Amino acid sequence: MSDSHVTPPPPSPSAGRRRAGTTAALIRAQDTAIPQADRAGSGEPPTPAQAFDALHAYCAPALIRQAYLLTGRHDRARDAVVRAFRLAWQRWPEVAHDRDPAGWVRAATYDCALSPWHRLRLRDRHPDPPSDPADRALQRALLRLPPSYRRTLVLYDGVGLDLPETAAETEASTPATANRLMHAREAVAACLPELADPAALHRGLLRLGSAERSPAPGSRDIRTAGERSIRAWTRCALALTVTVAGATALTLETAPTHYLAPVSPGHAVQGLPVPGSLGPLSRDALKLSTKLRKEAGGGPERLVPQAR
Repeated sequence: MSDSHVTPPPPSPSAGRRRAGTTAALIRAQDTAIPQADRAGSGEPPTPAQAFDALHAYCAPALIRQAYLLTGRHDRARDAVVRAFRLAWQRWPEVAHDRDPAGWVRAATYDCALSPWHRLRLRDRHPDPPSDPADRALQRALLRLPPSYRRTLVLYDGVGLDLPETAAETEASTPATANRLMHAREAVAACLPELADPAALHRGLLRLGSAERSPAPGSRDIRTAGERSIRAWTRCALALTVTVAGATALTLETAPTHYLAPVSPGHAVQGLPVPGSLGPLSRDALKLSTKLRKEAGGGPERLVPQAR
């Protein structure tokens, strides 16, 4: 089936409850998280820590339940939320100016929960099944889906995002997202025919997500751990910089300043003739030597120039 001719899936029952109430709910959570004593006085805007605590109070409980739908494990869901909020605090200026801070943290949570590195740990291969048999069957059906299909199904039928928002958060085109959603619904309906209706699937996802009752980690602990991590990475970067600078200085100090040609090692030369040794003249050589001495000029006439 071509993506350009995919029929949009029927809307989820929760898709109609749009983000209109998100801003108001976030403001109410912020009013609850910030003490009245801190807000009294000049009416200044909340500090970054107070705004982060408000976002955490609003998002963390729901994100733990959503991460449990994606992973099937309580500890992995909690760890994904902690990592996402720690990353949000480290990049707080970016998150604070984002159009949807809650969506930013949700996307980070989903990325951490579906990271392929978790497959290397043996304990992550075995989910924590809920006590209800229907919830266990739905969890098995969800975990059989590819990660991208599972994420699309949870966002659309669980969280209640519409199709364009789901496509934007999963970084896919709208036709491809609709195709993933329809295949995910068909796979779940093949295992659980009673969940073929989107309304029944939505209720099943909510019921399975409510099985995750782990308390959300404290926002102050997350901020403290994030700042400690930043300090540790800063120290490591400084130590590495000092090490590289010291090694460079040592190299410049000990390296030669000019080229020294290497001296070839000596070796024996073979195949040369043995030099002759001088001995006494023979009788013939002695006669020739006497004759040459007697000649004029000490040699033959042809070798001596004549003056005329």
